[in-house]
Amino acid sequence: MREKKVSLKDIAKEVGVSTALVSYVLNGLAKEKRVSKELVDKINKAAVELNYQPNQIARSLRKGSTNTLGLIVADISNPFFAQLARVIEDEAAKNSYTVVFGSSDENCKKSESLIDTLLNRQVDGFIVAPTEGCTEHIISLAKREVPIVLCDRYLPELSTSHVVLNNYQATYSAVEHFLLKGFTKIKMVAYKSAMIHMQERIRGYKEAMVKHGLAKHSVVKEVRYNHIKNDMEKIFNEIENENDTDAVLFATNALSLEGLYAIRKKNLRVPEDIAVIGFDGHEAFDFFNPALTYIQQPMDEMGKESVRILIEQIKGSKKIVQVVLKSQLIERGSCG
Repeated sequence: MREKKVSLKDIAKEVGVSTALVSYVLNGLAKEKRVSKELVDKINKAAVELNYQPNQIARSLRKGSTNTLGLIVADISNPFFAQLARVIEDEAAKNSYTVVFGSSDENCKKSESLIDTLLNRQVDGFIVAPTEGCTEHIISLAKREVPIVLCDRYLPELSTSHVVLNNYQATYSAVEHFLLKGFTKIKMVAYKSAMIHMQERIRGYKEAMVKHGLAKHSVVKEVRYNHIKNDMEKIFNEIENENDTDAVLFATNALSLEGLYAIRKKNLRVPEDIAVIGFDGHEAFDFFNPALTYIQQPMDEMGKESVRILIEQIKGSKKIVQVVLKSQLIERGSCG
């Protein structure tokens, strides 16, 4: 049999006071209503002993706030987004907020549906890694003055707060690291995407190659988001047949992982046959020998800054804050 939910009336009966008085105390109005400390302690003690659970929806309607944040990422199963979500969740909790998660799977319709669902649940604000094609939906949120911070990616046509990596600098520096190690026939493997973060990573690679007189070796191989395995196999078949590549730069951690499997399948030695730099760390990389040199994003800072800026907006700030973070190259064995 289902246990009866404890009400304010039950607590009032236990203490011997009015239901209104119990409501004042449990809603933080004891001082305003001049309730004695002795009575406040009795009511709180009774609430604990009776295991009273407040109706959060009703409380939220009274406060005009739900103390919840909506977080929409590309793919919560991706270790990068999973770790970022953890940082955001922990930082939100420090500020008494709960986070509700959703994955867009790089699908605009799904992203829009998630945003609408969370709006209906009255989240106080959003942290969003935007998906290609969803600019108008994000703009509509901004026009309605819904607090929102874009994270990991931004929309150049929209003036809103964001926290992102300096993607151009990240890949530019990676190319220069390859060159420092003596590799010059460097290809890049990236997603087929018009999103600014991916385009900036490609631009950094290309401009570094041009600057160092290697334009003729500048080749970007594109992978479709929903066809990673097949496209990656095709790319490494081409690399093996053309025999004109001594290094590969992967634009994301998912591409890095799939690329390393393709390299192993081809029995290519790293770095003797082909040197590799990836993006972000991944536990699976520890199973590859030698360990992967990779571009590390400052995930803690990215998550904490996103939460900080969003909460400032929720509290009324109209200031647009745009943070661009620096990456760090973690050197291990895959570049020699």
